[in-house]
Amino acid sequence: MRVLVLTVVHDPEDARIRHRQIVALRDAGHEVTLAAPFTDYGRAIPPDLAVVDIPRSQGRHRFLAVRTARRLLKRHGRDYDIVLMHDPELVLATVGLDVPGLVWDVHEDTAAALRMKPWLPRFTRPAGAALIRAIERSAERRMPLLLAEESYAGRFRKEHTVVRNSVAIPDDVSVPVDDRVVYLGRLTAARGALDLVELGRRLAPEIQVHLVGPADADCAAVIEAAQADGAVVWHGFVPNDEALTMLPGALAGLSLLHEQPNYAHSRPTKIVEYMAHGLPVVSTPNPASAELIMRHRCGTVVPFGDVDAAEAAVRELQANPAERRRMTEAGRAAVIAHYSWDADADLFVHSLEKLAHATSR
Repeated sequence: MRVLVLTVVHDPEDARIRHRQIVALRDAGHEVTLAAPFTDYGRAIPPDLAVVDIPRSQGRHRFLAVRTARRLLKRHGRDYDIVLMHDPELVLATVGLDVPGLVWDVHEDTAAALRMKPWLPRFTRPAGAALIRAIERSAERRMPLLLAEESYAGRFRKEHTVVRNSVAIPDDVSVPVDDRVVYLGRLTAARGALDLVELGRRLAPEIQVHLVGPADADCAAVIEAAQADGAVVWHGFVPNDEALTMLPGALAGLSLLHEQPNYAHSRPTKIVEYMAHGLPVVSTPNPASAELIMRHRCGTVVPFGDVDAAEAAVRELQANPAERRRMTEAGRAAVIAHYSWDADADLFVHSLEKLAHATSR
């Protein structure tokens, strides 16, 4: 099976795309090409993967990326058995094209996310959200969908295959615990970046706050200043497979998301990654995160924007090794039982193989 994986929005090193789905397809013996904005993200072209470097769709600058993707599909779309798309604008890019094997992998509530975009004037956001919902309805009529969350099913009329954002589980995380806590992922104000900086100032130098991920413009200057002051250790962008090796041994994994519609029903993958790598979790109470942590008793839930509570939770983990160890074991056991990528990888690959076979008849 020949598969074109296409995104104009996501980082070419996106964990779901690059480090789970593409790996699963190649392990199953399939031929994969990744079309993604390598240059615009400043990412190196991987020597072991067929790639197409295309422009990035960002902010108000989306036309060039969508036009380039459409031209790529018009010229070469029929060369592939499956075209796996990851962005709603790509649904628009395919209108009127005769390309079999189109599949949309839905791994964000884009309509909810639009309400948080500073580049979009506030008065236009309801219309933007309505457009996204219309795109979703159009996609459902024209192509199969994969959903990254069970909660996304309510946005669609038909049943669709759910390929969860589960994670790979390391064999061993038995390393000595040191005095640091870790945040893994993109840094934005809405994702709690400023709270993380304030937490770092309160915990330093006794406990270090490590931030692993790129920062958006709404918080980058503050993080750079905190790094210069020694309040945080900011690693910047690190490929997911390398970033995960930085988790074991930390006192806790942090997820201080703010109260936003886009975070209400999506389970942050970082939390499951923390659990898999032996870290207790300190998280704000967006419902999906709180339900996960409370069900498996693998961390502490603190109020939105409450740095005092986050600091107290971290210090309690440092002072109570037995409870920290219990949370570590509970989190690891939960991931092994319920959130392993191994099962979802098989479902993902078999779903695309089935679609490719149906299209080829």
